[in-house]
Amino acid sequence: MSDLYGVERLPLPRASEMAEIDRRAREEYGIPERLLMENAGRAIAEVVQHLLPEGRVVGAVGSGHSGGDAYIALRTLRSWGREVLAVQAAEQPPQAALAHRWDVPVAAADRAEAALAGAAVILDGILGTGTTGAPEEREARLIEAMNRTPGVRIAVDGPSGVDFSTGAVQGACTRAHITVSLGYPKLGLLFQPARALCGRILAVEIGFPPVAEDEVSAFVITPDWAKALLPRRAPDAHKGDAGYLLIAAGRKGMAGAAVLAARAALAMGAGIVRIASDAANREISQTRVPESIFVDIDDDAALAEAGEWAHAVVVGPGFGQDKLAGKRLDRVLEVTGALPVLIDADGLNILAGRKGELAQMSKTRPVAVTPHPGEMARLLGITAKETRIDPVAVAAAAARHLRTAVLLKGAPSVVALSHEPVLVTSAMSSAAASGGSGDVLSGASGAMLAARMPRREALGVALFYCSRAAQLGPVLGRSSLQVLETLPAALENPGAGAPPLPFILFDQPLPR
Repeated sequence: MSDLYGVERLPLPRASEMAEIDRRAREEYGIPERLLMENAGRAIAEVVQHLLPEGRVVGAVGSGHSGGDAYIALRTLRSWGREVLAVQAAEQPPQAALAHRWDVPVAAADRAEAALAGAAVILDGILGTGTTGAPEEREARLIEAMNRTPGVRIAVDGPSGVDFSTGAVQGACTRAHITVSLGYPKLGLLFQPARALCGRILAVEIGFPPVAEDEVSAFVITPDWAKALLPRRAPDAHKGDAGYLLIAAGRKGMAGAAVLAARAALAMGAGIVRIASDAANREISQTRVPESIFVDIDDDAALAEAGEWAHAVVVGPGFGQDKLAGKRLDRVLEVTGALPVLIDADGLNILAGRKGELAQMSKTRPVAVTPHPGEMARLLGITAKETRIDPVAVAAAAARHLRTAVLLKGAPSVVALSHEPVLVTSAMSSAAASGGSGDVLSGASGAMLAARMPRREALGVALFYCSRAAQLGPVLGRSSLQVLETLPAALENPGAGAPPLPFILFDQPLPR
């Protein structure tokens, strides 16, 4: 059973960005195209031999780079003694020169059913990174033939039929058990519906030079990235060093939002948490979070004192959207001055009706927002469906337009800040699809802000560990509070400490 793994700095390019990375490697750094293909093919072969060391390997070989990589993998496996067969997926047969004189038999596409029968492993090298739209009829027939076979399907770079930039699927598509992504994982592969068709994703190093920040739209939030940025406490640390967080949450009868946010903040390392809430919520808040200090949100003097004390503030969970909620929001923002502020849930819905206020606020203080697709739609004046078509582009546009750091929730969630690459989390689980999970994420993010972490990194670290906590346990049968109780385990175990093979940069099991 594999576990999540990822190097600290892992680019997540779109198809066009990957093409440019490839071009620069060849033209500016003098790396021969054939060398990159040889490295790719050998890496695929090593993955096959490591994970599936027995049985015949059949590869569907298209006309592009993915086809060439698949053919080289077959040749490499043949040289190691494996039985192999190539299925011609294009009008022309594979380049004979790539076989290095090894006997790699080739079957015509119209004999695919017979060729695939009995294969232990099937390599999908039909379509590559630059393909968009639905596969043509010939390709679709071969894809469907592969999907009907019982062998383990391994996609070369990505499943044929997916859009490598957005994750869209418009026709027939390979249902892979494993995807070996070459160089780096491609952006679209981490988003649905493509993600469900990739199986386990392994990204392998094949010789590309390092990628600059401005060369790609996104980077992956990996276990190594999150672990490197997680604040470390000195042996003589005290609670003031860990950060003071004010959480303004919960109208009357909604104490749960404040409790979840406060407990998450403490679990993520906040030194002291003050809960500013409706007076009716005092008893349950202090009973369920005895470490916290309760502040009556309508006591102006007490709220002002809490604002002067805090290092960061979270406002909005369970707040309500009536006139009283709006008044309370304004007062919290007033008394916390220039402090970093994270606005979530009802706080966002209130501000969605006040055009331009978020952008104006961001001129005087660091602001972060954590909307789900519906809240994002209201902030931008678009539909929730539009936010899901390309979440990375939407989050980046929102960060520029609102002048805030943006954590757009989803599967996966993404973090954006203007002029910096978007961050996409690698830890995902449907266990997070539970009421209150947003409150947990807000509290955890607030703790990182209170620890004086920059907004983009604070949101990314909190997002990763909350997602990892959801990942460490059953999908069903856990409430958000029970997922929160797994947060200490996530902090201790962010992922695998080493890759299954040295050249693997990223290993993501299929999310549950």
